[in-house]
Amino acid sequence: MGYHEFLGGQHEYQPRRVFSTTATDWQGRVDFARLRQDRLARAREQMEHQNLDGLVLFVGENVRYVTGVFQGNWKNNIFIRYCVLPRGGQPVLFETVGSDMVCAQIDAPWLEAEVRPAITWKWAEGAEPEMAQRMAQSVADVLKENGVHKGRIGIDIMDMTAYQALTGLGLNIVNAWPAMSTARVLKTPDELECLKISAAHGDAAMWMAMHEWAKPGVREAEVCAKVNEYLYRSGFDFVYDIIVASGGNTSPYRRWHTDKVIRQGDLMIVDINAIGPGGYFIDFVRCWKVAAKPTTKEKDLYKRCYDSLYAGIAAVRPGGTTADIAAKFPEYDDDRYGSVSLQQFAHSIGLSLYEGMWVSRAYSLKHPAPIKQNMYFAIETFSGFPGLEQTVRLEENICVTDQGTERFTLCEHPEYWGV
Repeated sequence: MGYHEFLGGQHEYQPRRVFSTTATDWQGRVDFARLRQDRLARAREQMEHQNLDGLVLFVGENVRYVTGVFQGNWKNNIFIRYCVLPRGGQPVLFETVGSDMVCAQIDAPWLEAEVRPAITWKWAEGAEPEMAQRMAQSVADVLKENGVHKGRIGIDIMDMTAYQALTGLGLNIVNAWPAMSTARVLKTPDELECLKISAAHGDAAMWMAMHEWAKPGVREAEVCAKVNEYLYRSGFDFVYDIIVASGGNTSPYRRWHTDKVIRQGDLMIVDINAIGPGGYFIDFVRCWKVAAKPTTKEKDLYKRCYDSLYAGIAAVRPGGTTADIAAKFPEYDDDRYGSVSLQQFAHSIGLSLYEGMWVSRAYSLKHPAPIKQNMYFAIETFSGFPGLEQTVRLEENICVTDQGTERFTLCEHPEYWGV
């Protein structure tokens, strides 16, 4: 990967050049060994930058980022597994005991058997203090083995029982989120290739929803089911959420599906959120009209949403800031309430749907954050007002390149919108 004269650029920045996820001897596709090495190197780099002597990670995506192990969404973020990365040492995974731990030992030889039994303490009722103490001791043992137990130990998410148990052993616990967030928002070349693969499948699912599945007489739930089926058949790790809203469910925008029947003339908003076969998210939105021509008013709404979306995208560039993006969003409830609506909005995506930074008029105009090459964003805008019968929502996924941005979501915007 990297720049090639014939390509006129870098493979990882070109969304039409999509690798298969299967391995072969004749093509340098996604190199998952390199992916794991590069992610671990970025985590270590941020540990040095933040002066951390160890990381204790409970967030499932952080555990996967450092160890390369994923065992399903059900236990990804429920505090029953964790990992420890000591400064200068190797990551140690604490996996749930029984077959899960055995699977990790078999599946992840790169951990060199550093897979130990996780001590779960959540929901232990009266036993919770004892179990949390044992969990904390398992963490402290790794830190002591590596001679860093007296240093600054970062933890990625707060649980009061865990915090008390860890500090009770004399560990100096500090916030690890800035280190992990900073590491993860800049994508490696292999991460970008994984994001491209997820986007390609997302595009296909959206096209089929638009042209094959969403018809008069079909229910929103059926469209949701069809998208789920396609993505799982494509090898996706997990379908996080498929938002399907039609007709009156677009105004106010209902961000979940119902069993409402789709009618001729309904506007359809479909938002695909899913973790692709390489572990990386696709998150984008299309809006179309079912079996009818749009009205002038609907075209105006679409253009307003589309124009603000692409103005935001045009503002994304290395050396720019999140304030540049937020300034292109229309005023909305972010301004009114000083909070984030997640509708006139942008956010980093990667292993997580919400990774690194959010962009909102609620705070980005006052507190700009720098935009850097190899960041990856979902940018989404909305045309919704009181009194509207139906409304419009759109979203794209973009990569920040050395030249500006490259859009990875390529599914068409129907010609009848005139944009």
